[in-house]
Amino acid sequence: MTEPSVLAASARPGVPAHVALVLDGNRRWAAQHGLSVNEGHRTGIDKIPDVLQWCEEEGVLMVTQWILSVRNLQRSPEELAGLYQTFTSLCTRLAEAQRWRVRVIGALELLPAPVAEAFEDVQRRTEQVQGVEATLAVAYDGRREIVSAARSLARKYRDRWPQEPAGDLSWWEGEFASHLGTAGLADPDLVIHTSGEQRLSGYLTWQTTQSELYFCERLWPDFTREDLREALDSYASRHRRLGL
Repeated sequence: MTEPSVLAASARPGVPAHVALVLDGNRRWAAQHGLSVNEGHRTGIDKIPDVLQWCEEEGVLMVTQWILSVRNLQRSPEELAGLYQTFTSLCTRLAEAQRWRVRVIGALELLPAPVAEAFEDVQRRTEQVQGVEATLAVAYDGRREIVSAARSLARKYRDRWPQEPAGDLSWWEGEFASHLGTAGLADPDLVIHTSGEQRLSGYLTWQTTQSELYFCERLWPDFTREDLREALDSYASRHRRLGL
């Protein structure tokens, strides 16, 4: 079983240790500004390092940003080509910054090899960085992640059954979580979904069962530090029962 990151206990009082964001609204933003879809994506992806910096300065220790879903892979070849180019540039920026430790979760095998290699490279180049844990969810789907973890667990115990504590399902929960892409990270305390959409859309399905949700009307490219602060203030004002 993988224990949650030790960083989870280090956030300032009232500040979520782990913030997860759904970056929604790039295409609508582009349409409103008379720009191409790819210009909307480029503007949205360019905001990712800014948000990492804002979160860092606010005392957040882990930031997960969903930049591409599995369903998004059904978009036109032209749109995907633009996205892939933007992703490669983002990986270069994050690697050169040497400011955040980058982790990538999702089905990288569904991406073109050069794009997958760019994400793998930024992980390697930042693995020793002592900073905010910056996770990028790419070609990601929560159900797919759960199925993949179940398959991995089944392979692990194919030939022998573990001697788990009698009747203690919490042991199995921890063991299962250790096979998820987010193994070692604390579950998100706060999920922010931009663009006014009020749903999780399959984002971190296992990990968000006790997360606080915040829905921001702003389209992602227009997301500001003040929007982040409003979300953090909303979180700080809530009494978290955690299902109790």
